Amino acid sequence: MKRFAPILIALLLISLLPGFAQTANKRLILKDGSYQVVIQYEVVGDRVRYKSAERSGEWEEIPKDLIDWPATEQWNKDHEPGALAAAEAAREKSEQNEAAAIDKEEQQERAAELARMPFVSKGLRLPDESGVWGLDTFHGTPELIHLAQSNGDINKNLGHNVLKAAINPMGGSKQLIQIDGDRAKIQLHVSQPELYVSLDTNDEDVPPDDALKVDTHGASAKKDKNNYSSPNSRYVIVKVQVRHNLRVIAAMNISMLGKVSHSEDIVETVTQVLPGGRWMKVVPKEPLSFGEYALMEVLSPQDVNLDVWDFGVDPRAPENKNTLTPIQPTR
Repeated sequence: MKRFAPILIALLLISLLPGFAQTANKRLILKDGSYQVVIQYEVVGDRVRYKSAERSGEWEEIPKDLIDWPATEQWNKDHEPGALAAAEAAREKSEQNEAAAIDKEEQQERAAELARMPFVSKGLRLPDESGVWGLDTFHGTPELIHLAQSNGDINKNLGHNVLKAAINPMGGSKQLIQIDGDRAKIQLHVSQPELYVSLDTNDEDVPPDDALKVDTHGASAKKDKNNYSSPNSRYVIVKVQVRHNLRVIAAMNISMLGKVSHSEDIVETVTQVLPGGRWMKVVPKEPLSFGEYALMEVLSPQDVNLDVWDFGVDPRAPENKNTLTPIQPTR
């Protein structure tokens, strides 16, 4: 008899399989919120005939108008065989689509961020900051260094300030821009440095009143409330005159800025707006000799920005502080 036991168990399991294959139980949800669990139901006239799953399975009846049909149909639809799996698959797909959309948005934000930080040398990007940066080379290593405006400080003013004044050919030698100190803090070691000007607005920076001395002798000079660097501006490099603890740009040089003619103290530049429109590259047309200089912005043929960016050229100078150097790739 024992040897027939496995066969009997197998036959018993086979006999139960049709029960598992039957349609799942349904519900008839009544308008009062209660419900009947049924094996099946059918509508006959104004009555609903059903077989209860909780009782003998014989046919029972209930008035049709007691049934909450929308709730009944929705519950039965949601609980059809495979409906839960389909709903779960749809939810997972929705979550995947949402994650993909977030990834795409993050990728776009990252791409926009990198567009604001273009490479200027291998492994060396411009920072996502406002202002003017110079590309220098010290002992064979490219370095980026921030050039502060003569009215600013590298730790206080990273923006672009505009002190507009009219180009005055009749200004004479008395109209001066005076920069404190006989030597700029930033000394570049190459004769044709690349300068990068950010093209953006920055109205929050307020320069100290005593850092820049402009003697206009009655000429018009006013602070531009819309401080910005326009791609339409023209940039020149002016060689400054060194005096007793001062560097000076004379009015004669300022008056020459609106003309096509050249001056030995004014170096014309070549400009290029980099892809992304965030930066303008400014390069002198000819090598700069040893000395003190200022990058000057010509706003229009009639106006000049008196807030200049000062620097020197001295191959023998020590390395500048707070430079940005190339990031070495990780292995």
